Amino acid sequence: MQTARRLRDLAIDEYGCVEFISAVEGDEEIAVSYWESEQQILRWREDPEHVKAQEMGRKLWYKSCQVQICKIERDYIVDQTV
Repeated sequence: MQTARRLRDLAIDEYGCVEFISAVEGDEEIAVSYWESEQQILRWREDPEHVKAQEMGRKLWYKSCQVQICKIERDYIVDQTV
């Protein structure tokens, strides 16, 4: 958890991650991060601390991992409080 917190702060403070959300249910975890550009994602992917954490994750924490990079085509909020 400490490593995850540190990396989230690093992604936001140093690489321009706009928002980071994660959820855990049982032994499953999903993490979603929002970025303004693919260039920021590529820089983040190469960060030495991030690379080291990924290696540790493969060896110690996760049986498998899936990464998807997507573009949001539409984004809206339905406000039910009116």
